[in-house]
Amino acid sequence: MTDILFIGLSLSSILLLIALGLAITYGAMGVINMAHGELVMIGAYTAVLSGIYLNFNMFVALPLAFATAAAVGLLIERLVIRRLYGRIIDTLLATWGVAILLQQMIRLQFGATFFDVTIPGLGPGLQNIDVPSFLNQPFDLAGFTVQPYRSFIIVVTLTLAVLTWYLFYRTRIGMQVRAIMRNPDMAASCGIDVRRVSALTFAYGSGLAGVAGVLLAGFKTVQPDMGSSVVVDGFLVVVVGGVGSLMGTAFAALLLGQINGLVAVLSNDIVARAVVFGVVIVLIMWRPQGLFSFKNR
Repeated sequence: MTDILFIGLSLSSILLLIALGLAITYGAMGVINMAHGELVMIGAYTAVLSGIYLNFNMFVALPLAFATAAAVGLLIERLVIRRLYGRIIDTLLATWGVAILLQQMIRLQFGATFFDVTIPGLGPGLQNIDVPSFLNQPFDLAGFTVQPYRSFIIVVTLTLAVLTWYLFYRTRIGMQVRAIMRNPDMAASCGIDVRRVSALTFAYGSGLAGVAGVLLAGFKTVQPDMGSSVVVDGFLVVVVGGVGSLMGTAFAALLLGQINGLVAVLSNDIVARAVVFGVVIVLIMWRPQGLFSFKNR
């Protein structure tokens, strides 16, 4: 039973990190970022490559992946998204194009085995990152079996979730982000630099995706298209929780992650995804605005 609990909570944690960036980005900027999954992939590749060439462990790779994904996200915002604000369909298509571009760049550089390109340490499908040995050794605590690595994922996610809440509700820039979410034109008339705040918000959400990529790479094969499926799950969490609502995002991530983990253990991953989609459809029909609606823009 504890195995199911840890699996569900760890899945929920990764979903939460991915969905937080999407929720904040869409809430503050009105941008549907289809390249968010590729930022997860960039975080995973950062961890793998830094381990191979720089001998960095996972604990060093986490902040490095955050910084790398945030930098890539900032570049995407400056070069692509900034020119398409207010045009949701255009931003969706543009970021989808960016996602394909990033995938192919990584595939050509690090997955081109069909070109007889061999990079030391990188195989045709890549591998998981090296998880420290002490995080791979389950132990008993008060009659319960504790899985250290999945517990580590939960602790990292809780830390970043609390940090995000603090930044969002207890800092000056968080107040500016919330003002932009309410009414960007009014925020600009009050002296808030909407473009600067939006860029920083996008970079922060991208950084969270990079951290999720590192954590995901601990038990999932690192490959160019690894982010394509998780970004769909991230969008489901945002829609179910309520766009722009951090509380709703956290609750929806917990709910869908636990359902996914429970059904996967009892049957298989395919059935689990089908059940999750079914639950999402029912919840959307019941509350189209999300479980915790947030009135914005």
